[in-house]
Amino acid sequence: MGLATFRGGVHPFEGKELSMDRAVTVLKPTSGEMVYPLSQHIGAPAKAIVKVGDEVLVGQKIAEAGGFISAVVVSSVSGKVKKIEPRVTAGGAKSISIVIENDGQYTAVEGLGEDRDATKLSKQEIRDIVREAGIVGLGGAGFPTNVKLTPKDESKIDYIIVNGAECEPYLTCDYRMMIEEPERLIGGIKVMLQLFENAKAVIGVENNKPKAIEKLRALVKDEPKISVEALRTKYPQGGERSLIYAVTGREINSSMLPADAGCVVDNVNTVMAIYDAVCKRTPILERVITITGDAIKEPQNFKVRTGMNYNDIIEAAGGFKADPKKILSGGPMMGQAMYTTDVPVTKNSSSLTCFLEDEVEKNPESPCIRCGRCGEVCPEFLVPVLMMKSCMNGDSAGYEKLYGMECIECGSCSYICPARRPLTQAFKQMKRRIGEERRQKAAAEKAASGKETK
Repeated sequence: MGLATFRGGVHPFEGKELSMDRAVTVLKPTSGEMVYPLSQHIGAPAKAIVKVGDEVLVGQKIAEAGGFISAVVVSSVSGKVKKIEPRVTAGGAKSISIVIENDGQYTAVEGLGEDRDATKLSKQEIRDIVREAGIVGLGGAGFPTNVKLTPKDESKIDYIIVNGAECEPYLTCDYRMMIEEPERLIGGIKVMLQLFENAKAVIGVENNKPKAIEKLRALVKDEPKISVEALRTKYPQGGERSLIYAVTGREINSSMLPADAGCVVDNVNTVMAIYDAVCKRTPILERVITITGDAIKEPQNFKVRTGMNYNDIIEAAGGFKADPKKILSGGPMMGQAMYTTDVPVTKNSSSLTCFLEDEVEKNPESPCIRCGRCGEVCPEFLVPVLMMKSCMNGDSAGYEKLYGMECIECGSCSYICPARRPLTQAFKQMKRRIGEERRQKAAAEKAASGKETK
């Protein structure tokens, strides 16, 4: 029987050998200043509930959700609120942030870390705990987890899919956690199964991680509602749509949510965070992050506190061999280039990938030769060569007619293109432009409707 997979995709250089055998090291902050952006998730920014001069504790809520699609922010240290001001984040933009001076004492709120019997909790209590713990998708997307766990009709959810693919090159933080703390993962899955009686859970792991597959299968051999699915190693196997199709054979598009296909999909570390919050009374205080690339002296996986400065983590990995030409927040396929490492770790930080050479700079763009490779690898059955033509002409209507809004921005087309055209970058910009056009149109229609009613 063949391995579960999807149509299209690419096989980039993995680079995982740099850090996959490096056990997770706990790294506490060495600097006094901790920075907590109020935008660490998709949706509305959180709202600060502390002020300058306030004393805070480990595990204390310092910002509340700013809307339904938003997330709580919790302090990972004890200390005093020093400032509330804009700070640069890994994405390059500035976000209003709460700056706390770490007192080094790590004094915690009462009850933090204590055991709790999840089986005695109601569904609503579990969802409330997840919301107050500030849990978001820790695979990078940052979607508030309590919203995912609250679909319109929970009875229609028949699959809980745990994303253990970690298809992004160089990243190994999910792999290490599946190897080192699989019991937490299974514990989190059991909590999620309490919410969806009709569901079974499937852990999807790419077959380049045989140790993780073996260990997880041994743990769930007596669990009738939990299984492990070996996936073909191929990028973007861990993309939400690709993973749903590989595991269930069901398809979704941009107008649908996974719940519309009867699925709830969460990353390995997100599921572990659910276990910590519900069973150990511990909100999001830490996350595992991979520091890697050929510019790093000692590529490693660290468990670090949110709010910690990236420079401290780089130093713990031995620093740079030489000045890197390219630094990415994330991996080389979907990561974002950074112009500074003086930024804080946030909930959705997954890795820092540093290279001695800039492959984009070394391989400049040339004219399209219409080879068709971009269409062959697109997991969404799109025609990137024509979409790019629409982008170059500023033709948003033409882009939409080509179903360009279905692009998942995986970067497969850019990777395979022999002309090194910045396809994915152009598609991101066009999608933002179309989104803004739609918002302006909706606002104009609303204003016109208001005038007519008068």
